[in-house]
Formats: sequence, structure tokens, C-alpha cells
Amino acid sequence: MRAVVRAASWVRWYVRELTDESAYERYVAHVRDHQGPQASVPSRREFERWRTDAREGDPREGFRCC
Repeated sequence: MRAVVRAASWVRWYVRELTDESAYERYVAHVRDHQGPQASVPSRREFERWRTDAREGDPREGFRCC
């Protein structure tokens, strides 16, 4: 049973990394590490909006075809 739980945990981690679902958690950890535990961080929605805007504005990303 432990092997199944461990395998499921690994699959969940892998899928989250593959889809970049964990980007917000990494960002929050980065801000807290560099600015302190009381640092103000944007909400997940604000973070995703900022990230999408940055990708759309970068022509090297190829986010859009036209």
C-alpha cells in the first residue's frame, strides 16, 4: 500500500511540474526567502495574470501565431 501512495505522490508531483501548476508556490517561496516571511505577495489570480501578460508580450515566446 505504501508503494501505491508513494507512486501516486510522485505522479502528482510530476504532473504539477510538467504543467507548471506549482509555479505560484515556487514564486511565493522565492519572495518569502528574499524579502522575509512578512513580504506581501500577489494573489494567485494576480500572479497568473502577470505571467500570462508577460508571455503574451514577449515575441520570443511565440505565445500567439498572429
